[in-house]
Amino acid sequence: MYGNIEYAKILTRTATFAALISIGGWVSIVVPILPLVPFTLQTLFLLLAALVMKRYAVLPAVLYILLGVCNLPVFHNGTAGLGVLLGPTGGYIIGFVPAALIAGLLCEKTFRHAEITGIISASIIIWIFGTAWLSLSTGMPFTAAVIVGVLPFIPGDILKGVAALAIARRVT
Repeated sequence: MYGNIEYAKILTRTATFAALISIGGWVSIVVPILPLVPFTLQTLFLLLAALVMKRYAVLPAVLYILLGVCNLPVFHNGTAGLGVLLGPTGGYIIGFVPAALIAGLLCEKTFRHAEITGIISASIIIWIFGTAWLSLSTGMPFTAAVIVGVLPFIPGDILKGVAALAIARRVT
């Protein structure tokens, strides 16, 4: 008797991508722009999960958040706990779930630039969730939250999107 191969693939990819997203939080690159903004590789692996796992990319995103809420040090620089999600950057992390789902669903489509549309959509969703929560949790005006929480990240997110697309084309 044989097991379900597709289920096994989803399970192993979920664990692998949750681990990669966690490791991506430990990789912090500081680019010398004002203010100094650390770039992590979490979104690279989230986008890669969407490109490889399609709609099931939501599973590693949810698992990643659950691991962090259970106090495993998976968030940026080894932080953990519900307090991280309630802090100013928590909206970006929560945005991983709808971003992975929407990007994954778009990556299943067959129109010409479906994967690129998925990557762009995921980034925008993460920015919206993150900026809204940053503004709400700090009392900062929304435009200031966009200036602080989105604009410095655009070049890095473009590079991560291009890298995720290049990697996905090699592994799938």
